[in-house]
Amino acid sequence: MPDRARARRTAVTLKCVSIQRRRALGWMLLPAAQWLAPAAWADAARIASARLWPAQEYTRVIFESATPIEHQLVVLRDPGRLVLDLARVERSDELAALASRVQPADPYIAAIRVGQPAGGFLRVVLDLKSEIRPQVFALKPVAEFGHRLVIDLYPVNAVDPLMALLDRERADTPTPAPAGTAPRRDAARSEPSAGASHKAPSRRITVAIDPGHGGEDPGAVGRRGTYEKNVVLAIARKLKQNLDPDTRVMLTRNDDFYVPLADRVKKARRVQADLFVSIHADAFRESSARGSSVFALSDHGATSAAARWLAQRENAADLIGGVNLDVNDPVLARTLLDLSQTAQISDSLKVGRQILDGIGTHNALHKATVEQAGFAVLKAPDIPSILVETAFISNPDEELMLRNPRHQQRFADSIADGIRRYFAKSPPLARA
Repeated sequence: MPDRARARRTAVTLKCVSIQRRRALGWMLLPAAQWLAPAAWADAARIASARLWPAQEYTRVIFESATPIEHQLVVLRDPGRLVLDLARVERSDELAALASRVQPADPYIAAIRVGQPAGGFLRVVLDLKSEIRPQVFALKPVAEFGHRLVIDLYPVNAVDPLMALLDRERADTPTPAPAGTAPRRDAARSEPSAGASHKAPSRRITVAIDPGHGGEDPGAVGRRGTYEKNVVLAIARKLKQNLDPDTRVMLTRNDDFYVPLADRVKKARRVQADLFVSIHADAFRESSARGSSVFALSDHGATSAAARWLAQRENAADLIGGVNLDVNDPVLARTLLDLSQTAQISDSLKVGRQILDGIGTHNALHKATVEQAGFAVLKAPDIPSILVETAFISNPDEELMLRNPRHQQRFADSIADGIRRYFAKSPPLARA
C-alpha cells in the first residue's frame, strides 16, 4: 500500500476513535465545530462556590473561582431569561445546587437551570419573574474570597426610598373617625413626662438607621459563629419599632443584602434625614476588649489609633461586600470628598454624646467620649451622622449579649433614648 494511502487510512481510524470517545462523553449533541479540545477541558476552571442573595431592592448571584471567570451575558424576552455563558468552566456540584437555592419569595428569579458544557462554555439560565436591569462585574480576591463574578438584578423601575417611606406612612395612617366622635389619645405618648421643660420638635423627625455590612459581607464574626450583619439588623429593626410612629424611620437595608457605603449616604439624603445612625458590633484581635463606642466624622485625622484602624476596616467593606465601581455617581463622589463639614461634625458630636450616655446605662463604655475618624459612611455633608459600636462581638461575653433578643432590645432602647434627648435639646429646623 502506498505511503500516502496508509497515512490517510490511519488518520480516518484516529478520527473514528475520537468520535466514539466524544460520543461516550455526550459531546455528539454538539456540532463538530463547537467541540472543545480535550486539552482545554483539562484547564477548565471549577466554581468553588455559587451563592444567591435575594432582596426586594435587588437580587445578587455570585460565582467564585480560584481563577478569573470569562463570561458572556445576554438578556432574552418572552419569556424573560438571563443567559450567562461561562468560558472554560466545568459543571460542578456547587453549580448544580444553585437551582435549589432559589427561594419562592425571590422578587426577580423564578428558577435557575445549568446546562452541559458546549463549545467551550457552560450555560446558566435564569428564568425571570419580571423585567430587570442587570449589572455584571468581576471582583478581585480579597479577604477569604477568590475571584468573584457578580450579577446584580435590579428592577427596571428602582424603588425610591423617599416614596417607599411615604407609602408606608400612608398605609400606617389610621382612618379618620366619623364626625362627632372624640379622638382617642394615647396617654403614654401624649402626656409629657414630669419635669419636662423642653419644647416639642417643630415637625416630624426623620431618622435613617443603617445596619452595617450584609450579604457577602458578614462583618465581624464571633467565636460562636455570630455574624455582625445579623445582630446589627436585629437591633436596627428593634430601634425602628421603638421610634415608630412618632418618628419617621428609614432602614438602609431591611434584609440580608449588601448596600455600598456611598448608597447608604445617598438613601439618607434622599429621604432628607435629620439624623443618620450606623449600627455595628466591634471586633478586636484581643478577646478581652469590651464596651460600647460612638464615633463621629473627623476632618483632620482620627482621635486614636484604634479609631483609625476601625475606620479603615469599615471603609474596606465595599471590597468584601462587592461594589460595581463602573457605576459610581460622580456628583456623590465629589460630595463625599468635601470635608468642610464643621456644622455637621459639631451636631454629630452632640447627638453622639447623648447616645453614648444612653448606651452607658446598659453596657460598659469602651471610651467615655465620642471618638472621631474618617468613616466613609458618615460623610453626608448636611446630616448629623454617627456610628455606634454596640459591643465587641470578639468578646465571648458580649457576643452572648449581642445574640440575646432581650439585650438587643436594651441596646435599641438606649439608642432611642439618646436620639430623643438630642432632638429635645436641638429640634430640627422647619423645611420650606
